Amino acid sequence: MGRNPQNDRHLRPVDLARAHGLSTQAVRNYEVAGILPVADRTPHGYRTYTSLHAGALRAFLALVPGHGHRTATAIMRAVNEGSAEEAFRLIDESHTQLLDDRRTLQVVESALRDLAPVTASEAGVRSEPAAVSGSGGTFIGPLAGKLGIRPATLRKWERAGLVSPRRDPQTGYRVYDEADVRDARLAHQLRRGGYLLEQIAPLITQVRAAGGLEPLGAALGDWRDRLSARGRAMLAGAAELEAYLRERPP
Repeated sequence: MGRNPQNDRHLRPVDLARAHGLSTQAVRNYEVAGILPVADRTPHGYRTYTSLHAGALRAFLALVPGHGHRTATAIMRAVNEGSAEEAFRLIDESHTQLLDDRRTLQVVESALRDLAPVTASEAGVRSEPAAVSGSGGTFIGPLAGKLGIRPATLRKWERAGLVSPRRDPQTGYRVYDEADVRDARLAHQLRRGGYLLEQIAPLITQVRAAGGLEPLGAALGDWRDRLSARGRAMLAGAAELEAYLRERPP
């Protein structure tokens, strides 16, 4: 049911601002951006808002945590321009992105479960040939054989930044240390899961920055919590948007 304009109490920009901890200039900027409907003006040129504007502001502020400022702005602008279908499309896109992020997290967590911490020697990758120059590590052939891939694949992964072997100063051969073995195994799992090299590279970077798989596990827990919070925020935003749509005149 739409609102009764006769029951509207006129609100000043400061009234909306104070209710949400905003500045009056922010409220004006939201109107200019199309987040709020265009306000009426007094004979002296002052803006006057109503409960409809208050509802629009509540909807926008509720949409931001789940969809981001830019998308929330586009959603409100579409609604205020009378294009609810465009607003729904934008919301659907956000939900699709959230679902994709959840699937990515699930694949990564599955890959990590299959990658219990293993050193290069425990994996058997140093048996052929022996340790390089007394410094540990393995050559490309044994590592490729252990993973069941070709040496050329490891070289391709190196060019993509997934592994960063050093070179043996005496032979010039690639030497893969424990961290390289870990990164190669993780890359192998994700490739088997259908992920592209350009999608895997940022994850490998996160593993290195975290200092290994175990610290990354905690980071993934935080990621999962953020996705859950985002999903709940989308629900809260949808509720406020629905209330605003009900209040808008047909």
